[in-house]
Amino acid sequence: MEKSMISCFRRALLPVLVAASGLAQADEASVQKGINTFLGVDAVASVQKAGIGDLYEVVLKSGELIYTDEAIGFIIDGQIIDTKSRRNITQARLSELSRIDFASLPLERAIKQVKGDGSRIMATFEDPNCGYCKRLAKELQKVSNVTIYTFMIPILSADSNEKARNIWCADDKASTWNDWMLNNKQPVNASCDSDAIQQNAEFAHRLRINGTPTLFFADGNRVGGYLPASEIEKELTAVASRKD
Repeated sequence: MEKSMISCFRRALLPVLVAASGLAQADEASVQKGINTFLGVDAVASVQKAGIGDLYEVVLKSGELIYTDEAIGFIIDGQIIDTKSRRNITQARLSELSRIDFASLPLERAIKQVKGDGSRIMATFEDPNCGYCKRLAKELQKVSNVTIYTFMIPILSADSNEKARNIWCADDKASTWNDWMLNNKQPVNASCDSDAIQQNAEFAHRLRINGTPTLFFADGNRVGGYLPASEIEKELTAVASRKD
């Protein structure tokens, strides 16, 4: 997993509030300029009023969320909790920001597996050499009535790219993928038009996917990291209940 952008500035940004005086006051555009100046890099993706006092919400290109005021007199790098509702405002906003339109996924570039009636859908982004992806593969064997779209993104090593190509070019992609992920059966050498693999890697980068596995559900909700079958079932059930 890549180091987060903001973590590179931990010594400059104290864990909660950090003075950053001397920068210009103004609107969202100048808040963006001021934060970029303070961090010393073009790091800001968007700025808007946070709806909490005079705070501005600043979304970094790394996907992280920080807060500041108009004068950039301080920076908050941490969680904001609503004490009345006990709701984690920061986490809720991050979940919203990471949500996608499932229909935007290029499913033709994924390995498709249909289990049972396939009525529920989900997508995963995985590296064939990812240990947690192999654990996920075992858990997915316990989930029924689901269609799984797996996007291979070889981000761990050159060998990952070779394995991804051999799996993609196999006559039966799904079986070859499962043979490797579940049984460590090496995919045989194969060649074909495998541009889909590089395109998936580029697409994952645009989605700010920095690690594997990353899971998406039909409502666009993202979960970064391994999930046991019980948690996958909860996510799939939650999506179905919202449709009813």
